[in-house]
Amino acid sequence: MLTILGFTMIATFLVLIMLKKMSPIAALVLIPALFCVFVGKGAKLGDYVIDGVTSLAPTAAMLMFAIVYFGVMIDVGLFDPIVRGILKFCKADPLRIVVGTAVLAAIVSLDGDGSTTFMITVSAMYPLYKRLKMSLVVMTGVAAMANGVMNTLPWGGPTARAATALKLDASDIFVPMIPALAVGLLGVLALSYVLGRRERKRLGVLTLDDVLEPETETVLVGAGAGASGDGDGTVAVAKKAARTGGSGTGSGTGSGSGSDADLSEADDDFQGLDPHRATLRPKLYWFNALLTVTLLTAMIMEWLPIPVLFLLGAALALTVNFPHMPDQKARLGAHAENVLNVSGMVFAAAVFTGVLQGTGMVDHMSKWLVSNIPDGMGPHMALVTGVLSIPLTYFMSNDGFYFGVLPVLAEAGQAHGVSSLEIARASLVGQPLHMSSPLVPAVYVLVGMAKVEFGDHTRFVVKWAALTSLVVLGAGILFGII
Repeated sequence: MLTILGFTMIATFLVLIMLKKMSPIAALVLIPALFCVFVGKGAKLGDYVIDGVTSLAPTAAMLMFAIVYFGVMIDVGLFDPIVRGILKFCKADPLRIVVGTAVLAAIVSLDGDGSTTFMITVSAMYPLYKRLKMSLVVMTGVAAMANGVMNTLPWGGPTARAATALKLDASDIFVPMIPALAVGLLGVLALSYVLGRRERKRLGVLTLDDVLEPETETVLVGAGAGASGDGDGTVAVAKKAARTGGSGTGSGTGSGSGSDADLSEADDDFQGLDPHRATLRPKLYWFNALLTVTLLTAMIMEWLPIPVLFLLGAALALTVNFPHMPDQKARLGAHAENVLNVSGMVFAAAVFTGVLQGTGMVDHMSKWLVSNIPDGMGPHMALVTGVLSIPLTYFMSNDGFYFGVLPVLAEAGQAHGVSSLEIARASLVGQPLHMSSPLVPAVYVLVGMAKVEFGDHTRFVVKWAALTSLVVLGAGILFGII
């Protein structure tokens, strides 16, 4: 009964948010509360919620102060060189922008924290997507998948959990998986290329000058309508109204009409971050860079708990960069909306996870799945683990999967001669999809900063992330790793 109710609760939640019948916060709170009553444990709802909030409170604190810290770093210009480099590569080509999103997300993911990755990636790429009217769910989907593959780094969480649960060395799990994970990352880049071509076909490729034209004055003319397209898939741009100084037609890769001064001004306007904003602190650039490197190093080396590191980092960054109280309050106010949205979502998710675990639904669901594995699949338990990790790490937290389900799968595998190392490696396969799970706090940072509905993100990303996970699994089997 608990098994059926558990799956039904998750399905109800996903359907309602994907159909936009409820907001994610409302669904995360009200649906588990209702099912808790159905289970007959409504009297214990308060205990379950407090347990869930207690377990997620450090995560909420980390996200709150991480948003403040990286928000301040963005304000003072620490990431401007990265943004300029990405913009220089991307130009105004949708294909390059989508590929650039994947590359940027993968690079920033090296710090092992999804929230950090999404904050930096969205801050850099959001202005480009908005200005070119590109699909924002493409940005969130590509960033989530790239981060999901990189989330398997030993300091990212899943690998450490698998090693702890099965009493193995994390390096023995991760290092042999590198070729398969590399193929998965190449798969994300290939997918971003395909999605970028789709966006390029829909929007065309413009010069920065063309992009900055008022919408009412620009019409994209496809090659089939008499415009000449070039080999890169660029399209001609026909202007309805002439600019001051002449009219004309600009190609996707050439310069649009207008003077060099106009184009230079367009370049300034098209910076993802305003290069003339009052919050810039160029004289403190190297201090901020050193502080950030030190903070990330401390995270990786685990010198202090991550929430404590970000709390200290945010306080120090505010004090040094904005020594006057009014300026500090202004910076906190500027990022308050993101902080409130994300922390609210995390505490709402605590209700969902608290009820799932407190009522025993998670335990019953995992045992039911394991018990229904056919006996003939015993020698192939690594493959079974890889396949199961895709939906299970989406429908439950990493803690629930790695500490609750994985030991059972490993025990079943050992009974058929499959080593725990193979099981542990296979368990990492589902991470590209896991990063878009409604139980992952970082995904709310991603969709919140990108101003994307969680249901739209889910509808778009699930199929592609599941495909990426299968690519990793296939590569692992092909290379003999799993």
